[in-house]
Amino acid sequence: MTTHTHQTAPTQFVEAKGIRFAYRRFGKASGVPLVFNMHFTGTMEHWDPLVTDGFAKDREVILFDNAGVSSSSGEVPTSVERMAANALAFIKALGLSQVDVLGFSLGGLVAQELTLVAPELVRRLVLVGTGPRSGESMASLTPEAQRIFGATYDPPDHLWLRVFFTPSEASQAAGRAYLKRFRRRTEGRDPEVNESVAPAQLEALAKWGAPRANPFDYLKAIHQPTLVINGHNDVIVYTINSYILQQNIPNAQLILYPDANHGSQYQYPERFVRHVSMFLSEEGA
Repeated sequence: MTTHTHQTAPTQFVEAKGIRFAYRRFGKASGVPLVFNMHFTGTMEHWDPLVTDGFAKDREVILFDNAGVSSSSGEVPTSVERMAANALAFIKALGLSQVDVLGFSLGGLVAQELTLVAPELVRRLVLVGTGPRSGESMASLTPEAQRIFGATYDPPDHLWLRVFFTPSEASQAAGRAYLKRFRRRTEGRDPEVNESVAPAQLEALAKWGAPRANPFDYLKAIHQPTLVINGHNDVIVYTINSYILQQNIPNAQLILYPDANHGSQYQYPERFVRHVSMFLSEEGA
């Protein structure tokens, strides 16, 4: 067990494919590590300490910035496939032969593709607030997301109160508690992304969401045990997409949290850690 936590884990670097990847590792250094893949314009800093530290009690947690994001060098690819190739290079550069993979939103697209191209590497898959290729209203930002991301906020991180949480009093209170946790780390903090990140990620999202024939057939090739989690009313990646994932991945189960939007895992962090930990600890398939 390392003595580090979400707040104190130092940012380390590893080189792969000409990219200097920034990452943090902490938790119980035995068993299969859990690798986190981040959402649109997010950095390592945007993970909830209650979630990461919750998992770190029983397993090693690995957070990283993919190419071109925050503390990592290189450019952000304009396709999910190339993002997944970079994620694979990062994991291999750490010398890992098997990992569990958690992907949130855009990170969930990367996690799916990573599992497809390196099935021997991925033991179990957790998909949070995400969707399939050509998913419902995934060819562009949803109308709700366009309004949310197009507004201005003071302070700026109040954006996440609308992205992740519903308008209800209870959900907004959970959001304010999340922001307190989000701001807690002050030493060695990951910088916010630069202005080139969002356009590249949006292009990748548009390519992933574009209509195509038989769009969900590819999911049949994901044979890993998979846990899909979302809020009951996700307005960023519509909740129906989580159902589509569960219906088409052969060994998938679905959990929807009540009165929750895109960031259901931050609204119910203890419950989320408990559910995912149970799933990761199950024996066999």
